[in-house]
Amino acid sequence: MTYSVKEIFYTVQGEGVHTGRASVFCRFSGCNLWNGKEKDRETAKCSFCDTDFIGANGIGGGKFIGAEELVQAILSYWPSNKKPFVVLTGGEPMLQVDKGLINILKKYDCEIAIETNGTIKVPREIDWICVSPKGGNKIIQTSGEELKLVYPQIGVKPSTFEKYAFKNFSLQPMDGELKVHNTNLTLKYCMKNPIWRVSIQTHKIIGIR
Repeated sequence: MTYSVKEIFYTVQGEGVHTGRASVFCRFSGCNLWNGKEKDRETAKCSFCDTDFIGANGIGGGKFIGAEELVQAILSYWPSNKKPFVVLTGGEPMLQVDKGLINILKKYDCEIAIETNGTIKVPREIDWICVSPKGGNKIIQTSGEELKLVYPQIGVKPSTFEKYAFKNFSLQPMDGELKVHNTNLTLKYCMKNPIWRVSIQTHKIIGIR
């Protein structure tokens, strides 16, 4: 299989339960909820994405022929002999992530996290499954380590997801012109509903990727 990757980079996780943890991010190209083109944003199944996932022209990105080639590229960014922590993201990574890639990452003793919109089933061999629901799109992946909901979203209630089998529930303020207002809404909701924890996009605050 040839994998199309927008970018690969080393950073610290900026949001969610793993905030502050050193990570190698592998951002796959493509998404099943939006084509990434601004002209189509308003009619997309997800209209608030803040990520460029078009093409394979970012830092470390490209077309990788086979899982071994891609994993070697990912590992080249890990600076330690300790267990690598690899975050598979997108776009929607489950359009490309397969058993072959997972097996090679495990071969090199990687701890694997994935950030997905939950519309495609995720293999349980992945260590940390983080689902971020987008609008009213049906969630297929109803279990994992973290459900991270951008808040508020029209017609989407956080309580809807509490029936699902996630170990952690994170509520993250919607970015944009109403960020301050949305942050206050998020704080109030989490204070009233302590099953939820506040997730802040710290990478945007401290100026990292």
